[in-house]
Amino acid sequence: MTDKGDDTGLDRLLDRLVVPGYSSIGYRLRRRHWAGDPAPGSLTGKRAVVTGAGGGLGEATALELARLGAVVHLVVRSEGRAREAVDRITATLRDEGIEALLEVEECDVSDLVSVRHFAAGFVERLARDGSALDVVVHNAGVLPAERTTSAQGYELTVATHVLGPVLMTELLLPALRLAVGGARVVLVASGGMYTQALPVADPDFSRGGYRGAVAYARSKRMQVELAPLLNERWSADGTAVHAMHPGWADTPGVASALPAFRLVTRVVLRDPAAGADTITWLAATEPPPEGGHFWHDREIRPTNYRSTTVATPADVAAIWKWVREATALDPR
Repeated sequence: MTDKGDDTGLDRLLDRLVVPGYSSIGYRLRRRHWAGDPAPGSLTGKRAVVTGAGGGLGEATALELARLGAVVHLVVRSEGRAREAVDRITATLRDEGIEALLEVEECDVSDLVSVRHFAAGFVERLARDGSALDVVVHNAGVLPAERTTSAQGYELTVATHVLGPVLMTELLLPALRLAVGGARVVLVASGGMYTQALPVADPDFSRGGYRGAVAYARSKRMQVELAPLLNERWSADGTAVHAMHPGWADTPGVASALPAFRLVTRVVLRDPAAGADTITWLAATEPPPEGGHFWHDREIRPTNYRSTTVATPADVAAIWKWVREATALDPR
């Protein structure tokens, strides 16, 4: 048996080498030394929202949260897209003797009007029932090949990964602040963010040649850099914010957006359940993890490996000002 020091050394080596750490290999090696999974039934009586839950990581997350007893709201752009996911989750849990408590919600996370409409109706419904919201998982993601804009004219990746999630969480605070023991918000980022600096001069990617993978990574960098600030903003409401990256998971999104990458790495890609593991752990483990950090495989990870990607407080403040103005948030 290895001691903790050896475990930590192996874990750091896997992280720095990227390929083994982000793959199914890293997941299997690290999992051998984890203390334990969230207890069965640990989310009974609790309520969770998962965006982009029609397949892939979102569906896997919804399955695991429902398995732990939560009422899970699958937030998708169209209700029809979620029906097959609901059927798969329901059938899986039925075979385990568990009743799946699932509800489908329509919302285009990139569209700020749609976000406002969804959040207003959702909070009103929960208020009528006297219910709290305990967990929000911002998983919805896009990776367009060409520069595409949202309904409000923002570049689509930043609208989907940053503006929509920030606005949605802010509007859900009346329900989140009622969560007993505090609520948890998880931003599903990407290890790809390590390749990009915070795009202070051009957060909307309106200049230069557009590359979808770069836009995606830049928006994920924004998520990670804003997590501590958002955690501080919402901690007064009893809500902790966590950013994480799932490693390389074999999902429909990867297959459609990055077919060459999938072809080369498919043999070592994680399955969606492994990719969703840290999301579920952050949502359900006790005691609650400290907010404001960036996680991968149940451990806090560095946010930079290159000096060129390090953001200054002024950089983060500038991005936050842009996000706040785009979403019309109170500066507090």
